[in-house]
Amino acid sequence: MTAELVRGQNHPLSQTRLEIRVSAGKPIVAGATLSDEHGTVHGVEWVAHPGAPTLPGLEVSRQAAADHRLAVDLDAMPDSVHRISVLLALPTGVGGPASFGAVAAPFVAVTGLDGTEVASYTITGLEAESSVVALELYRRQGAWKVRAIGQGYAGGLAELLADQGLAEAQQLASGINEAVTQGMARSVAAPPPRTADADRSRQTASPAVGPDQSGSSYGGTSPQTGASYGGASPQTGQAPLPSTPQTGQTPLPDTPQPTSFTGGPDSADSSSVTQSAAPGSGGPVDYSHPRRRNAAPPPPPPAAPPARPGQPATPVAGDASGWSMDERLYNQVWGMFEDLARTAASYRSAVDFADSRMEKELDQVLSDPRARIGGQGDAAREAAQTKRAQLIDQARQSLERDVAQLTAEADVVEPALPAPYARWDNPVWHAYRVPMEMPMAVRLGELHLPECAELRIPMLVRLPLERGLWIDSGRTGSTDGTFTDSHDRRRLGMETAVAHAARLLAVHPAGEFTVHVIDPAGSGAQALAPLVQTGVLATPPAHGAAGVTEVLARLTQRVDLVQMAVRGGASDALPPGFDTSQQLLMVNDFPHGFDDRAVNQLRYLADEGPAVGVHLMMVADREDASAYGPLLDPLWRSLLRLTPVADDHLADPWVGHCWTYEPPLVPPGSQVLPQVLTQVAAARRDLNR
Repeated sequence: MTAELVRGQNHPLSQTRLEIRVSAGKPIVAGATLSDEHGTVHGVEWVAHPGAPTLPGLEVSRQAAADHRLAVDLDAMPDSVHRISVLLALPTGVGGPASFGAVAAPFVAVTGLDGTEVASYTITGLEAESSVVALELYRRQGAWKVRAIGQGYAGGLAELLADQGLAEAQQLASGINEAVTQGMARSVAAPPPRTADADRSRQTASPAVGPDQSGSSYGGTSPQTGASYGGASPQTGQAPLPSTPQTGQTPLPDTPQPTSFTGGPDSADSSSVTQSAAPGSGGPVDYSHPRRRNAAPPPPPPAAPPARPGQPATPVAGDASGWSMDERLYNQVWGMFEDLARTAASYRSAVDFADSRMEKELDQVLSDPRARIGGQGDAAREAAQTKRAQLIDQARQSLERDVAQLTAEADVVEPALPAPYARWDNPVWHAYRVPMEMPMAVRLGELHLPECAELRIPMLVRLPLERGLWIDSGRTGSTDGTFTDSHDRRRLGMETAVAHAARLLAVHPAGEFTVHVIDPAGSGAQALAPLVQTGVLATPPAHGAAGVTEVLARLTQRVDLVQMAVRGGASDALPPGFDTSQQLLMVNDFPHGFDDRAVNQLRYLADEGPAVGVHLMMVADREDASAYGPLLDPLWRSLLRLTPVADDHLADPWVGHCWTYEPPLVPPGSQVLPQVLTQVAAARRDLNR
């Protein structure tokens, strides 16, 4: 039975391998400190945090998140550790709430391997505090107990750590905040939350074998695919780790799509153009259709007959819930992404546990001098290695079973994807017609993990884009070990940017998406040829300092006009002939040709543009802009970094794996890009007649 604790109350722990689950509703930082019997933390190596998430017997989340899972193995704790304090803090410098009084009361639960709650605690009474010691696990007469603490600190992590006796409290707190900021900058946006009726329904497989030490759950299977991720099922209908500002995607699947310059369904800025999820929701502009239903979406179509017990279900494309097949496929792809992340976390955790267990057993044997005589030591070493191999083999079998099921599903889903979600080599592009409505998402590449490189998950991002794109033309090495010189990197970067821009043009209705190009030195002329020759650009690419100044001034003025119109409640008072379509600015070879004023305008467009339909795509090498110093850091952090070659730089919003990103390049020799862009240009000409 779960013990619901109040502040100061304790409860005995009958298990030594535990999971601590945290739910706060808003992204927070979770960490833990190890301390002696007096509660003193003796150094930074006694603190587990996103920058150093693993300590002996302890692992915490690598990112700020609304939901956390911390793994604890009390048997692996050093003898000098008598207390484990679980810390929660609000991230700084990311535009979130400044105190716990502005968020829902955090909930903390201690669970066993099977997901059964041992004790729980709701931290109430917080006001101006920005960090809190939620609870502590402590030794008492050879046994472990949990105590509800709830001690808050208005001075943040620095004050909290200093109170525990850490001399380097200020420096460590700054390092933690920097690690969180960097993690948020590279994270893939989580999908918007779904209602319970919108959860995907899949066949469950047999439980995973082996423990989990990862911060994902233990033993058990995912309710999504049966993917083994460890114990109780996660709250997959939610976005558990919205680890970047752009992940604050709030609309439910029934949120209407905008038809003009809007902040989009993912916009979190209440001062910008917004849309209401239901009539009369109070937004400045109400885009909801009077006959559109605003209830839970209908269930998915009937799937294949249920499988026999013990057999995986036959995969079906679109088995997630949603208003349309496109939305069902979108939710299904994100479910596959999450399932693969969690099953890989389970496997990695099982391997880590097997290694640590073998090392502990060997240390125990070798610590006894009598065991070193004769064959006892060799026998103990062989037994420990055999046990490790058995655990890893069991974990590998579970991983292979789950990957096989997800691979079978991917083989069904990939051919069924609509053009916005499909690869360029998908036959759906041969039947391409300019759409009449904007899709809910677009494909920006594919993601895969080293444990199963053959399984590729489409990287889908909601539209309109809430975050600009930075195509990195710097010293990025491909995962196969090949490197390109400076000229090739810039060429590949521009080709990747053109492929992204072409897809965005292709998935929008005619006249609803406009592309501008700044190419100061004209170095991207060859890569830009498909856009220029088909006539889909609003104006020819801008060259030289004068061209840079003219384009930036025009788009900056557009942002100012729309913001004033919306904030003044006069969105119908814009100048006659004002272009209300989404705008994309492609910038090549930054910072060449940009002065200080132009750089400030770029930062302004990156920060304020997405909310009013102006988006930024930069092809740049960050090292080339180092002369501008730290002034450009906010610009880089506000953009989603993509690479023109395979690179493992993106993190998932659940367990923080480093995923290898593959750009969506057009196959060599394919004519699909000019054919699609020709149709887009023809549709635009017909619209303007």
